[in-house]
Amino acid sequence: MSFSKVYSAQPVGIGARIIDVETDISKKTLHAFAIVGLPDKAVEESRDRVSAAIKNSGFISPKSHNQKIVISLAPADLRKEGPLFDTAIAMSYLLSAGDISFDPSGKLFFGELSLDGALRPIRGALPLVAEAKKRGLTEIFLPYENAREAAAIDGVSIFPAKHLKEIISHLDCSPVASRRSHEELFISLLPHDKTELSSFEHIIDAPFDFSDIKGQAAAKRGLLIAAAGGHNILLHGPPGTGKTMLARAFAGILPPLSFDEVLEVSGIHSIAGALEKNLITTPPFRAPHHTASYVSLVGGGAFPRPGEITLAHRGVLFADEFPEFERRVIEALRQPLEDKVVSVSRAKSSALFPADFILVAAMNPCPCGYAGSSKKQCVCSAGDIARYQRKVSGPIIDRIDVWVQVGDVDYAELAEQKSVKNETELFRGQVASARAAQEKRFAAEKSTDRKRRVRRLNSAMTARDISGLALSPPVKRLLSASAERLSVSARGYHKILKLARTIADLAGEENIGEGHLLEALQYRQR
Repeated sequence: MSFSKVYSAQPVGIGARIIDVETDISKKTLHAFAIVGLPDKAVEESRDRVSAAIKNSGFISPKSHNQKIVISLAPADLRKEGPLFDTAIAMSYLLSAGDISFDPSGKLFFGELSLDGALRPIRGALPLVAEAKKRGLTEIFLPYENAREAAAIDGVSIFPAKHLKEIISHLDCSPVASRRSHEELFISLLPHDKTELSSFEHIIDAPFDFSDIKGQAAAKRGLLIAAAGGHNILLHGPPGTGKTMLARAFAGILPPLSFDEVLEVSGIHSIAGALEKNLITTPPFRAPHHTASYVSLVGGGAFPRPGEITLAHRGVLFADEFPEFERRVIEALRQPLEDKVVSVSRAKSSALFPADFILVAAMNPCPCGYAGSSKKQCVCSAGDIARYQRKVSGPIIDRIDVWVQVGDVDYAELAEQKSVKNETELFRGQVASARAAQEKRFAAEKSTDRKRRVRRLNSAMTARDISGLALSPPVKRLLSASAERLSVSARGYHKILKLARTIADLAGEENIGEGHLLEALQYRQR
């Protein structure tokens, strides 16, 4: 035949699109080789990679014939990026040229080809396979290095290959297939494997345990509440008091991800090229440097890709030296902190990325860091302190639920050898119990699946949820008086109640009491 069509796929945002790879060959004409369908430079260069790979796999190179070859990547209005179409282009050409014969229906091909025909791994394999399953494709041929993440998707057959010859030998059913000089190589089917996902019961390998940190009981309590309810938290205090250690230990008390969350988070990291050998089964911890650019944090580019706040989805975004971040970077956190998504719009395209994370920020009280310190005198003027603190605007302040002072630790306490053993494990159990209570409470509500995923924690309660909280008359009076005295906004009023609800969950209480409300009020910014 002179025409053929096989299927490939391309990441789009954090999802994927199925791409039709069509090949048409016209004989008795001067040689021409064109790839159409808005290809970028990497796709255009596929002509040379594919030609060399086909030649080194035992076939005649497409460039050795006087023929016109047109490769069409459809839909034509979607820009095609990267080298992942190499394998599909090679299989489509060989099928169109009559060098091999197989039924392409239900089959998906992707992978970069080296000049000798070896398959190289690509980014975004997990969402590509998920989209293939959604579109009814059942056989996936992909690079060997991408097979483990692809095997997490049930309902499709995964065929990992190290060389183009393996795919050809596995599929080719033409009469001349058995007469070829190269040995027949058949690909072993990789079964659907959840062995990696058994690590749901595992914990995050946090670099610090809370028991390693002397003192700071108030800060530890604040972090426990933040983890239990998914609340944003800011640690402020002089340098060297343990703010960074506390933030990194925080990752160890979060529960592991569910199966659906593992696929979601691993897919995001796969598209970003940040996924290593194993799937991500624990909440991600992202700690961008304060010099990080706006695009690297929020995401973007001519064709938007996820940034740090999306890579922190279902996990933690740690912003150390918070006021030192660029002003527009800090302000860009407004939408994701409130809506749990970030919308990135560019002239050529736009994307909506998930950004449901817990913000853990750390900052000094002043430029020199020692305002209010008992160990060292501050050398900043009142104007310097005011300018420094104004870097964090009111709208951002209002979106942070827990403000914790991390003060100096007494030397006697630092020298103390006794500490609570396995303090992180103790906190982890308390967080799990509090979150179980929240899941039970939200599961009783009638809502769509999407809303239930968003509202799985107290921090995501809506105004309707808050109005339904049963508050005793003394609690109502205390709340009204405190809100008026502190001049809190409507958002701040709701956040106080959300925080109090989490504190009550940690205490195992059904209703919010005055003690829970008073503790929640202590964590408001002063």
